[in-house]
Amino acid sequence: MIGFQPYETYQLLTQTNDSKRASSLLVAACDAFMRRIKPLPNEIEQFETLATRLFQTAQDKARHKGAAILGRSENLTYSLEQLVIDNIGQDLDDYILSAKNISQQSLNQIIDDKDIQTCANIAKRTDLTNATLTKLFQMNSRKIYRALAANTSFSAKGPFLNALARSAQMDHQVAFSLAKRDDFDAALLSPAFFDLSEEDRLKVIFAFSSRKTPDAPIKKTLEQISVANSQLTKALMKLFSQNRRPEVTKLLSQITGLEDVRCGQIAHDESGAALFIVLRAFGCTVQDGLRVLIHATSHDKDRSKALAIFAKLFNEVSVDSMAFLLSVWRQEVNLLDLTKVKFSQTSRSRTKLADTKAASSQQPIDKAIDVLKKIPARHAS
Repeated sequence: MIGFQPYETYQLLTQTNDSKRASSLLVAACDAFMRRIKPLPNEIEQFETLATRLFQTAQDKARHKGAAILGRSENLTYSLEQLVIDNIGQDLDDYILSAKNISQQSLNQIIDDKDIQTCANIAKRTDLTNATLTKLFQMNSRKIYRALAANTSFSAKGPFLNALARSAQMDHQVAFSLAKRDDFDAALLSPAFFDLSEEDRLKVIFAFSSRKTPDAPIKKTLEQISVANSQLTKALMKLFSQNRRPEVTKLLSQITGLEDVRCGQIAHDESGAALFIVLRAFGCTVQDGLRVLIHATSHDKDRSKALAIFAKLFNEVSVDSMAFLLSVWRQEVNLLDLTKVKFSQTSRSRTKLADTKAASSQQPIDKAIDVLKKIPARHAS
């Protein structure tokens, strides 16, 4: 293939005990093989024989260099891959990231060594089999899960979907990556909702559009409070218009049973996405809901586009689905139960806008706030 006979060459090297000559020959042989576009089977066999013996004789620096050069070849057999992996040293990660073809057997052997950074680089490859993915998921490493979440070359289904969803609850970087994926159910990012950007928060809500959800434990409580819907929306409008967000926090804590910290996040979320979930869960209509959101959201920029999106959401997202999302935040349902409930097969129906405004309450606003605070909604009945 490259003008020498492997057995005679190696015999000459061992007789002269010339490791320098072996080093030079190794680098030259690896370079020549790497440049071959499509070597014949007998040429590959010949090179394997020579390279195996030269790697045993050459100096460390030459072995590292030869392995790095050889790793750029697209015609490596399993035996040649092993020579590269065993001799490339600190350049192993570069080899894993750049090599177009690495056998799954070689990748699995590297994973078995359990080096987290190396395995995270393997998780970035686009040619992973289910068996290799399973081994990576089983390592339960944050670095590996972040790499897998960003790797769109495999479909996030079944146990892979469940594992990524659980990881997103604990690692915001995983949640960021999953929110960008078209093949991931954004509804499963509900626990990480407050870690996401405004755009990705809307993706989570839209994922519940025309979707059946399991019954939420908080549902009966919300139905009880929905009788006071008019008082609730007027109270929130008053508090937001006067920028009394700490009082909004206390009110939300009373009526939702969420932790004060979470309610504070909702009250101070000027994008309005988190507040929409609460309003819709309590059965607010598009008219009443938008009135509250207009007072609650930021006025530093034109919010007309955002309000139009929320109007669409009020029509497409059911009360029950937002009640389920609240129960997710209250940690009283298993989020993965969502994967057991199929999307509705009927076409998406849009609720008609009411023609008349809801009758205004005769009770004073301040009295309404006091009444709402006394409703025992911390624990769902």
